[in-house]
Amino acid sequence: MNDESYMNTIRPLEHSGAERLEKPRLTLRSAEFRKGREDAWRRLDEIVERVENGGISTLSPEEVQELPLLYRTAVSSLSVARAIVLDRNLLLYLENLTLRAYLVVYGPRVGIFYCMKKFFTRDFPRSVREMTLHMLIALAALLVGTLAGHILVNSYPGNFHLLVPGWLAQSRGPESSASELKEILFSPWPGFINTFVLFAGSLFRHNTMVGILSFGLGLMLGIPTLALLAYNGLIIGAFTAIHAERGLSIEFIGWLSIHGVTELLAIILCAAAGLVVAEKVLFPGPLPRVESLAIHGRKAAGVAAGAVSLFFIAGILEGGFRQLINNTPGRYSFALVSAALWFYYFGFIGKDEKQ
Repeated sequence: MNDESYMNTIRPLEHSGAERLEKPRLTLRSAEFRKGREDAWRRLDEIVERVENGGISTLSPEEVQELPLLYRTAVSSLSVARAIVLDRNLLLYLENLTLRAYLVVYGPRVGIFYCMKKFFTRDFPRSVREMTLHMLIALAALLVGTLAGHILVNSYPGNFHLLVPGWLAQSRGPESSASELKEILFSPWPGFINTFVLFAGSLFRHNTMVGILSFGLGLMLGIPTLALLAYNGLIIGAFTAIHAERGLSIEFIGWLSIHGVTELLAIILCAAAGLVVAEKVLFPGPLPRVESLAIHGRKAAGVAAGAVSLFFIAGILEGGFRQLINNTPGRYSFALVSAALWFYYFGFIGKDEKQ
């Protein structure tokens, strides 16, 4: 055998030996991997989609038992798929499917209406009761501002226009006569659209903005929150001063109280929530500051969110019911009833339920 024949003989042997030395690697095509598995994926996808659209009640007892088994099968397929070479689209499909199935299998079994009921019948009033001291501080700031505004305008009526913006004062001021002020207090009801839709909507937006601002400013150590409360008190005090000067104190307070009980309560709640945040910024307690803010800030944010519902009610009362009840005794009676209802709600609702 010549040299050339010998080399031709050993080259294939050398090549096959090199191949045996290479590290084996398992590769599967997507089509091969799908065999025997795709039917289970499609079945899981179908069940998950039905639950997403109609809830868990759309499944039969057999399907409820089948769901976790199909979920574990899909998770196992995803684990294998990540360990071998497959196309990206299949991985994304399995990741999306297992995530959706996880939410169906392990997600909460409650709907939005249940969560809202739980919030308003337990969490909201409980959180308010926990911040009673902060509410008293907020109320004190509002009362101090009201007293200061009354004194400033009573001592010099020109201060009214410095304290009260023109859009809020409208035609009212120290130059207004008693009859002009009384005409505004007892003006006739302008109709459903103007009161319950247009005016109430604008009041709701404005009051909600003030309330959320009071809450958000709590991050600045609560000082701007107290200043904003005092400023709102200045405006109230300025109005009480010009009406007292004309002998209309009782009428004005009745006009204000029919919606003011709910509206001012909502502002105080938002401010108290902001003061809770300020307290945890300054005095986080035994927990780290970030963790303390996360725990107490969540409750404070819930109170501020609940106060928005009070702003909505106050907008309806101020926009329409204030002029529908066009006499002072009726307004005081309505204010007393609303105050009693809020006292009962925040004082007793959810108190006896287990945590």
